Amino acid sequence: MDYKQPEEMMDKKFAFFHATSVSGTAMMIAAILSSYLSVYLTDTIGLAATSVSLLMFIATLWDAINDPMMGVIADRTKTKWGRYRPYFLVAPILLTLFSTLLWFNPNLGSGNFWYYLAMYIGYGMTVTMYTMPQMSVLPAHVKSDAIRNKIITYGAGCTALMFTIGSSYGRDIEQVLGKWFGTQNGWIPLMIILGLLSCVSFWGLFVTGKEKYIEPLPERPLTQDLKRILKHKELSPYIVVWIMASLGYGLMFATSVYYVMYYIARPDLISTYMLAVSLGALVSMVLLMGIFLRIFKSAQRALQVSVVGSSICYFILFFFGKTNFTFLLVMTFIATALASMQNALVNVLVNDAIDYIQFTEGISANGVISSIKGFAQKCGNTVSNSLPLLLLGLVGYVAGAVGKQNGATLFVLNFMRFGAPIITGAIMLLCLRINPVDKHREDIEVMKSMIRDHSEDNHE
Repeated sequence: MDYKQPEEMMDKKFAFFHATSVSGTAMMIAAILSSYLSVYLTDTIGLAATSVSLLMFIATLWDAINDPMMGVIADRTKTKWGRYRPYFLVAPILLTLFSTLLWFNPNLGSGNFWYYLAMYIGYGMTVTMYTMPQMSVLPAHVKSDAIRNKIITYGAGCTALMFTIGSSYGRDIEQVLGKWFGTQNGWIPLMIILGLLSCVSFWGLFVTGKEKYIEPLPERPLTQDLKRILKHKELSPYIVVWIMASLGYGLMFATSVYYVMYYIARPDLISTYMLAVSLGALVSMVLLMGIFLRIFKSAQRALQVSVVGSSICYFILFFFGKTNFTFLLVMTFIATALASMQNALVNVLVNDAIDYIQFTEGISANGVISSIKGFAQKCGNTVSNSLPLLLLGLVGYVAGAVGKQNGATLFVLNFMRFGAPIITGAIMLLCLRINPVDKHREDIEVMKSMIRDHSEDNHE
């Protein structure tokens, strides 16, 4: 069937706020927490590495579990503002609160563990509160795959920029703000500033977002919809891909500071190395991702090529990364430039799954599908946040002992930084060979062209 869908115009205001909400200063907060919080908890607060590992495991596991809950709640939310948009009002306020309290030292002794566990759980639930609706509102506002992919690319660019600033210069900015505000802990004013800026982006998304292309809320029981979605086992490879992409991306930032500080034994070079990582991510999402999409025509093919390329670089770095720091920087930049786009390209599979369920079942399940992706992503985060610290604790890692770590600790640092991403990439390649949407692509495009604008219905 030769069918051309009517052209849809880009809503520039919506595109801007969608790209700068989750991927704006909220992402910079995530970058700082991913790169520096574990080191802060072990080396400044004094928690044992195994305790921090347990803390991260509990918090991120619960974060994964509550994602489907949030997706279900969002899909069944009924307000005069729609299903997803109301969450953009409250979530950035809570983000500011919890991200700030994570850097506060309550001096509770053994009670510090429980304090930081509670704050990290609060932070994770807040991220879920805005991530699920933000992913859901895109296919509800836009039905053109080309425009959706452009907006995803814009968000990927923002993600890379915020990660560049947060992971490379977070500690430097913290020290400057500490001097400005006359405090030894500049993380607190930094989190407040970033949180307030995130309010602007999310509130802008609330104003510009429209829930046009979703079916009105059904009267049937929720369990019926869940059964109709979960029976599609052919979508399970998507879940594995989402987990692996998140795990590989998370390990990149969760292990880099430890790698340079203890494996290379040059804490003075942390900022330089993190800059190479972050610039690689920036180039990946701002430049290379668009080039890959144009050359390889589809997000799936671009994803496969990037996995192969980054895995080759990681293999070289695993064996030769320590030989020369300049070589390490250059190869890390190339590997990161190839790898970072993977975490953005897999978002295309979310829209594919939403369209597939609407095509096969005739229901709008944006929130549930987004929450399944979020659940998978958080599972990856759970492993990337907790496993390195667990392994370090088990093999005898000593906080602050630069140049004095044992051989097992050094091996774990090198493997988690460069060996583990090769394994996650191989698993992704196996799963990407199966995409149930491909054989229905043309019919799905016809279906989307026939979906009418329900924005007025949703506000009745």
